[in-house]
Amino acid sequence: MSLLSYDFESQYLKGNHEIAVILPDKPRELSPEEFYQSGKKYKVLWLLHGTFGDQTDWIRKTNIERYACERNLAVVMPPALNSNYSNWEHCMMGYSMYDYLTKELMPLIYGWFPVSSRREDNFIAGLSMGGRGAVKYAVNFPERFEAAAVLSAVPVDFSYMSPGNPCAFLNPDEPRLKAAIANAGGLEAYVNSEENVWRLITEKADKNVLPRLLFACGEEDKLLYPNFLAFKAHCHTIGLKAEWFSLAGYGHEWSFWDRAIQKALDFFGLPKAGGNPF
Repeated sequence: MSLLSYDFESQYLKGNHEIAVILPDKPRELSPEEFYQSGKKYKVLWLLHGTFGDQTDWIRKTNIERYACERNLAVVMPPALNSNYSNWEHCMMGYSMYDYLTKELMPLIYGWFPVSSRREDNFIAGLSMGGRGAVKYAVNFPERFEAAAVLSAVPVDFSYMSPGNPCAFLNPDEPRLKAAIANAGGLEAYVNSEENVWRLITEKADKNVLPRLLFACGEEDKLLYPNFLAFKAHCHTIGLKAEWFSLAGYGHEWSFWDRAIQKALDFFGLPKAGGNPF
């Protein structure tokens, strides 16, 4: 297993920025020259963390390193603060997290690491806030990703947004959503932006352009599970083919996300074929 912490000055985030990268094992039967100079480009998972997290979350709290090495998969994990993977034009000097991933991080990884840029070799996943980010990137940039796994997050119908709504994702007075709406230039602009994934999926469901989508949620996740079921019903109505994964006895927690990321790697079609046995 190769685990890298890479620090660089980001143009889009206006400051030094550290990412974590997992690269596949060198098989012990190969020489360093054979392996490192092979020119092989690996499949890659762009793996996003949730609110209050950073680029180390998945490494510290799941077995993603082992799972990735078993499947000869590169994994790229950026920190996103609590940005919702959105652009915040008026935050400090500007913090363009949405643009950063596609316009800066992807060119960097493709150019400097042994990672394939082909659509069929790129996957994206995330949990909670990172799940919202993953599905946002997947539906806005379907030409970049073969598949996406959305863990403990689903799009919500913005048409139900109103002050005092008991669902934080639809209450325009909830602090982060209120700031996001103001940042977008008002509610109408926000609803018509890339943030409205419910609308975008509805528009693209029958056009055969979206990546393959997996949605996963713990059945004891009191905040998310009702939305998970509502969105599943909506997808059936609009004819969106997606895969659904839920587990009884699990809530909004790392024990579920460790199980769910294994399901996601299977869904992506990544067989267990690599990694040293110990």
